[in-house]
Amino acid sequence: MGDRKSLIDLKLKDPELFRDNAYVNGEWVEAKSGKRFDIIDMSAEDVDAAVQAASAAFATYRTYTPLQRSMLLEKWDALIRENKEDLARILVHETGKPLVEARGEIDYAAGFTRWFAGEAERIQGAVYPAALPGRRVFTIKQPIGVVAALVPWNFPVAMILRKASTAFAAGCTMVAKPSPETPLTALTLAYLAEKAGFPKGVFNVLPTTLNNTPALSEALCKHPVVKKVSFTGSTETRVGKILSAHCAGGLKKLTLELGGNCPVVVFDDANLEQACEALIPLKFRNAGQACITANRVYVQRGIYDEFAGLLAEKTRALRVGYGLDEGTTMGALTVPQGVDKVASQVEDAKSNGGTILTGGNRITLNNGFFFEPTIIKNATPSMKVASEETFGPLLALFPFDTEGEAVKAANGTSMGLASYCFTKNVDRLWRLFENLEAGMIGLNTGNMSSAESPFGGIKDSGYGKESGKDVAINEYLITKTGTFSLEGQY
Repeated sequence: MGDRKSLIDLKLKDPELFRDNAYVNGEWVEAKSGKRFDIIDMSAEDVDAAVQAASAAFATYRTYTPLQRSMLLEKWDALIRENKEDLARILVHETGKPLVEARGEIDYAAGFTRWFAGEAERIQGAVYPAALPGRRVFTIKQPIGVVAALVPWNFPVAMILRKASTAFAAGCTMVAKPSPETPLTALTLAYLAEKAGFPKGVFNVLPTTLNNTPALSEALCKHPVVKKVSFTGSTETRVGKILSAHCAGGLKKLTLELGGNCPVVVFDDANLEQACEALIPLKFRNAGQACITANRVYVQRGIYDEFAGLLAEKTRALRVGYGLDEGTTMGALTVPQGVDKVASQVEDAKSNGGTILTGGNRITLNNGFFFEPTIIKNATPSMKVASEETFGPLLALFPFDTEGEAVKAANGTSMGLASYCFTKNVDRLWRLFENLEAGMIGLNTGNMSSAESPFGGIKDSGYGKESGKDVAINEYLITKTGTFSLEGQY
């Protein structure tokens, strides 16, 4: 990247937090090719050294007691919280999100280091009574080995920590490939892990360009030493299915958290103020660039106009701007393709009879990738927004009459990551919980992602769970069964 003095001034309290080299085996290294882009242009030829370093570290780290691993995670957690403000500023420059959101992401992300520091000491086997006399059956759980983590750009701190905290609690080592758009925060987290005392080779970070990403990711997935792959990304690009094919040859354990075309269903007995207050941050946080964000909102016809007006009023109150400017409540999109996609969906909706209640336009501001927070009324199933994951600040309102009609429409997608519903009918809440086809259901809330809550989808939104009690850490463990023959009787 060149001289650090040529960088935009991040105004960090601790300039050492800024890292612009790859991190392999406890060393800050250049790519073998010597090439650079905004960070380090690592490529497939750099994978083996990182994996071998992780493998060598695993031989020792797997023997650490649960208490030792827990204490390392606690130290890492403390350093992340101590450097929250500097980390947030780096995050703003990487993603474009407002500073208040960056701080919020770090608070959310640190929930994983805190939670899995505890989970490290809660890994347990079991003893089972045997059918045959004089026999005992028991199990132990052990770390699976070297893990590859392929991380997206929309929540780069949270996604690294959700994967790495789980792996380290289980006793695994990791090679992480951050998104080309957001490698700086991953490298900062590696630096803080080093300061926390994690041994060399436990955590390795390989940043790379978009062009080199497919080859480097394939090399990680196919490396014989890598035993587990965790990927968070899009459904539409079919990357998850491609990675699944890469992992199939080695029968590697795989966790896929893919995209979502998430529906929200608002019934006429809902508290409309509550629903709007939940929907605004759910939709417009990170400029709508979240896999669990609201995409399609189904509103019962009796309250449709009232709800649309209230939602549009609250949406107009958002202030779009540069992430470090005081008062900004929605920042830029991270990539220019995101702006183009939102603009395409808006034009498609208008040509198919949709009404723009608010927004609908690009914003020219500091050459950034800005788009107005947008609400479309009178949306129909024929519109792109009904079938495509938007990943931007655009919300479409669809009218419905009956509960059955709403459930059918909400489930009418190949994806199944998250769904949301708002109603004060407790019987209906339970029916919706059982009948909406998604891995996570928000019942009168849009905020349901946390370290203690299992996260993951169904259908084309992937498989496996991250975070939560037991289920997430089991993704990084193998279960070994022992059978003991007992001689002699009293």
